[in-house]
Amino acid sequence: MTLRKRTTAAAGALITIAALVVGSPAAAATAAPTGVTHEENPRVPEGAVWTEAYFPSADHSGVELHADVLRPANLPDKARTPVILAVGPYFAHAGQTGPEGWTQTGPSSRFADFTSGTGLFARGYTYVMVDLRGFGGSTGCLDWVGPGEQADVKAAIQWAARQPWSTGKVGMYGKSYDAVTGLVGNNLRVGPLKAVVAQEPVWNMYNYLFSNEVPRPNVTGTPNAYNSIATIAPLPDDTDRYKANAAYEAAHPECLSDNLTNNNNPDLNSPYWRARNLAAQAKGTNTPLFVTQGFIEPNTKPEDIEEYLDNHQGFERGWLGQWEHVRGNDTNSDGQLLQGRAGFFDEVMRIYDHYLKGVKPSVKDPAYAIEDSTGVWREQPTWPVTSSVTTPSLPDGRYLDDGLATALAAPAGQQWDMEHYADPVPLSATGLVAADEHSYWSWSTPVTSRLRITATPRIGFSASAPGNVLVRFWDTAPDGTAVMFDENVALIKKAGRVAIDLKATDWTIEAGHQLGVQIGTISSPAWRDTPSGNTIGVSRARLRLELQNPRFDVPTQGDRSPYLDTYLAAYTRVLTDVGAGTFPLELRKGH
Repeated sequence: MTLRKRTTAAAGALITIAALVVGSPAAAATAAPTGVTHEENPRVPEGAVWTEAYFPSADHSGVELHADVLRPANLPDKARTPVILAVGPYFAHAGQTGPEGWTQTGPSSRFADFTSGTGLFARGYTYVMVDLRGFGGSTGCLDWVGPGEQADVKAAIQWAARQPWSTGKVGMYGKSYDAVTGLVGNNLRVGPLKAVVAQEPVWNMYNYLFSNEVPRPNVTGTPNAYNSIATIAPLPDDTDRYKANAAYEAAHPECLSDNLTNNNNPDLNSPYWRARNLAAQAKGTNTPLFVTQGFIEPNTKPEDIEEYLDNHQGFERGWLGQWEHVRGNDTNSDGQLLQGRAGFFDEVMRIYDHYLKGVKPSVKDPAYAIEDSTGVWREQPTWPVTSSVTTPSLPDGRYLDDGLATALAAPAGQQWDMEHYADPVPLSATGLVAADEHSYWSWSTPVTSRLRITATPRIGFSASAPGNVLVRFWDTAPDGTAVMFDENVALIKKAGRVAIDLKATDWTIEAGHQLGVQIGTISSPAWRDTPSGNTIGVSRARLRLELQNPRFDVPTQGDRSPYLDTYLAAYTRVLTDVGAGTFPLELRKGH
């Protein structure tokens, strides 16, 4: 059987299998759509027809972008539908992050769970996958979500909106890197974009490679991984045009070498990183937005999520909780939902139907559904909701910055692209005694009533010498059993004032527990620091914590996400020499 017959069209025109003969209006309405069907190629989803297209990026650089277009098979070519768009590096015909063993070409199955789980084509939507520059069938040098890739996102939205089969209304969908491009789409303020669904994105690209000028181990691993993805070979039966574009990186080795060096600047305030600070760029945007984020996510962490959501002014919907790098519909081998909450696709489609079709939802979903550290779900009108703010002072102390137990390399076989870097980093069993010279500890007095630490904790202090610092928060029970639930690091470039944001969190402290604050050398393989050897004195330390009263929680449906117990097993220790406490951790009266 001949699976694919195509003719080459001009750039920007849809590539089709055969020309559609248009006669009378009645004939046009009933004519079969052109393209490859599931019956002709099993890689095409049932109920869809596959074609390919090429169009230029929006930056006038000469970059040509490739798109796979999946249209409802029951509609004629020019029947107008809304468009769901995914833009990213993972849509190559041969495989998402490497060759997947396909014997014939076809559209990526990356979000086949979404198209089948929603009945997308039967519902009258077109689905488009666009390769970012340097990936799949697109030319150009990969750009780590910089101005070039942002231009690609703009071009993809505009192209999808102006096609004769489009209503001009576009929604974006993705997880991980292609969730990041959804955030970019919102930031670009492109009129046809009417809704964005972004699962487990990176909110500021700097944070994936550095923490306050301290490199993560993937500072080199991630660029290498994406170089590998960008050089995935096409399949033998891909078109000549696709093959030529896929060979672009091999013909331009500077693309790969530049990618290894361009994003290795630790200066957060450099022009390179300012252009990739998506949270800051979101100021004043208003595209309807549905996000998911794991607070204990070991891959795309909840750093700068609060800034992004604060800057975004439009409709928001969010699922936030205690899970790893997973989709809202993912299940484990026992059939448990990995995020714990049912109805993800239904909620997604209510948003798309509302903003792309004008269909008012018959179900009222919570604005935010949140699983806290006890595995219990609640609903809120926004996130965070703060009952009170406390700014306790910590006692002075000192530590030796010798990098005790720091691992300088990833575990064997570790992958560093966003889809695979998801293993929890184990805690060292050392350095957990208050008298240890490598760190010092401060303790709250035992809390008198249940409370929640939410939002983005912050610490500021004066350091006596340059070096590195690690700050960790521990939820400590009366018997010394403690869970490390938040952390971050920073390079201290010179003696003086230091301020660090920890990761956004949503952690409930039970009555009688204490908050332990550990300040010391970086003793974690999650960072690749260079120990200074200095003894660093810490003075005038002060926390800023936003607290929430769980007594006012409004329950919503959802089960305990399975990863929460994995996390607790990895990050629980028994601490010795727990102090009586020097600062209170209490909600203000009336809150």
